[in-house]
Amino acid sequence: VGSPFSLQNTVTTGIISTAHRSSLELGFKDPDMDYIQTDAIINYGNSGGPLVNLDGDVIGINTLKVAAGISFAIPVDRIRQFLADSHSRQVNGDGTFHLLSIMCSLIQDLRERDIKFPDVSSGVYIYEVIPGTAAYSAGMMDRDVIISINGQPIRTMQDVSNAMQSRPSLSVQVRREEADVTLMVIPTETD
Repeated sequence: VGSPFSLQNTVTTGIISTAHRSSLELGFKDPDMDYIQTDAIINYGNSGGPLVNLDGDVIGINTLKVAAGISFAIPVDRIRQFLADSHSRQVNGDGTFHLLSIMCSLIQDLRERDIKFPDVSSGVYIYEVIPGTAAYSAGMMDRDVIISINGQPIRTMQDVSNAMQSRPSLSVQVRREEADVTLMVIPTETD
């Protein structure tokens, strides 16, 4: 189902050759991904549309056409897992700001570009705080550098991820220009 070449609500039919075509067989790097192989016609405009069975159940998302009669879809269970993981990251407060781990070589480059860049030797640079998130509500700002969470030094994005496992609130110390600011972040569920 899709809109190939802007022809809305186009339905094609096909036979499922296999529900477990390995991504390695297709030359992709992710060894954990299997695709549904079908001979249903997938063209520009209906990739991204649903692959449905005879009962009308969505069984995959049309993704890739290799040649005429050889097309692939991502299985619906993989899509469900992706959506559940995405929801979990939002519930756990992840995805509230765009981060960049900063080390000595990068710090020097950032200082050359921005004379107001905070005086730090390591930390996690907040590139952008997204309005409406827990980080935004707590007062985090673009260009802050996270230097500790709950008293633990922060050097990498993995440190931030690990610290965010503690609940229900986080004491986040950021370096903002030349001042250290302590913020209380209470992770919340986001849409």
